Amino acid sequence: MRVVEDMDRTSTRLLKNSFKINQKNVFGVLGVCGIVGNLAARVLMDHEYEVLGSDLESAESCQYLYTLEDYNLPLYLSGHAEEFFNKSDYFVPPPSLPQDSDTFHKLESSGKIIKVDDIIDAIEPGKPVVCITGTNGKTTTTHLLKHIARIAGLKTTEHGFKTLQGNVDYIPPLQARLKADIAVLETGTEGTPGDLKFTVEKCNPAYGILTNINPDHLSQDADFLSYARIKGELLEELQDGVAVINCDDPTIWGLLKEVNYHGKVITFGVEDHPSRISSKKCWCGEELLLGETISGVGYYRCQCGLERPQPDYRATDITPNKFLLHTPQGIHTINMSIMGLHNVYNALGSIVVAREFLEISMNDIKKGLETFKGVPGRLEHIKSLPNTDFIVDYAHNPSGVETVLQELKKIYSKVAVVITVSSESQKTGDLEILEKTMDLADFIIPASFFSRKAAEKYISRNEILITDVEPVEFREGTLGATCEQVLEGLEKATECNVDAIICIGEAAIKYKEEINNYLSQKYNKNLIEK
Repeated sequence: MRVVEDMDRTSTRLLKNSFKINQKNVFGVLGVCGIVGNLAARVLMDHEYEVLGSDLESAESCQYLYTLEDYNLPLYLSGHAEEFFNKSDYFVPPPSLPQDSDTFHKLESSGKIIKVDDIIDAIEPGKPVVCITGTNGKTTTTHLLKHIARIAGLKTTEHGFKTLQGNVDYIPPLQARLKADIAVLETGTEGTPGDLKFTVEKCNPAYGILTNINPDHLSQDADFLSYARIKGELLEELQDGVAVINCDDPTIWGLLKEVNYHGKVITFGVEDHPSRISSKKCWCGEELLLGETISGVGYYRCQCGLERPQPDYRATDITPNKFLLHTPQGIHTINMSIMGLHNVYNALGSIVVAREFLEISMNDIKKGLETFKGVPGRLEHIKSLPNTDFIVDYAHNPSGVETVLQELKKIYSKVAVVITVSSESQKTGDLEILEKTMDLADFIIPASFFSRKAAEKYISRNEILITDVEPVEFREGTLGATCEQVLEGLEKATECNVDAIICIGEAAIKYKEEINNYLSQKYNKNLIEK
């Protein structure tokens, strides 16, 4: 990577129209300090095209500069230099570049603009591609399957952005085209019809995994089955491939018929005692009874005839980190480093693709499951003291919170929960998160402004503990609490006589270093005083 600082923004002659990708051409990629421009440049270089990079940002403010360190990429930063225009045969602007900007007009007049879509169309992934979607579990399933693949000696594509989930828009399709043996891609949706389709159809997957579909990411006025159809856009793109689905989820099992899916299907599920009886809206419009194993999935049969099938791959004799795996080829004992029934589901989806698609041996699969330590921020233990474990988890929607707490209660007798969430479903979601927490936790500390608002109707209950300082209103997506609010909630939680204290929500993960420092100072001070 070579950085060229140049504040001269005078353009020279720009180039004429027509795009034919050619190894002899030089591609000038604008916006390499941004996500899409950065990935587009790396894709071209991975396929041995000559690339120049440019951005208005300086080297000091170029957020993702570290991803380019292993590339021999000349960079023109602090402005689009005259030399950059002179040396480039084609120009690749980021999709975010406004079409009414001077820079876009300059490129447009050249007639030599290449869109990111053109690169995606011209360069095939050239490797096995797996897309993973669902409301919950897709991040862990993605990371686990990649870990198993690496155990088997396969190199996986990585977008490389340290703090970015990167599961929407152009990120998965470009990641699929980076140099590696296999692409395992988490693919999400913003809840708009067509957005998952946009991403997945550019990834060219042969296999896809659907983990579950729950109404957790919906606004108050959104329709659940409409949201489920968006998740079904993955199935529509797999008509010539293989869908690996959690058939314990009635929404997914019924979705196959709704989208007229005619590709191959491999199912997975668990045989375990239902934790409770709930209901879920069926595709026929009626509410079906659901004997839940975890939130939103389990045993079901609707009056319309929709019924849980016998899974192709199923888990039985389940303990916190061990189960029997039943496959079409035989039965295996599986040990896992990660715990919880939700992670058994994540493991099953990963196992199916590893065996059926990647043809990885059961020995390597078992080794992968035994050595996978989980995803940072998912039931992450950050400190253990003689009487209390401190945990953070990214759970930020009702079913995610419920699943995490159900698993914790299998391990700990008394749990205190610090809620830092601002729900995507706003008041409805905030209240549902609080109520699910009340069902499972021994003490609840609503640390965020919106969780405190939800707690007002239950304020007299003994398990609801209020922080000494009333939280100010704060919302930034699902980031519902400031660092000060998280630490104030944690301070109140340490007054509880419990075996575990868990901070849930995006803020818990964002400020986990501050949480760790706070705990170290607090308990070191206590030891000194004693």
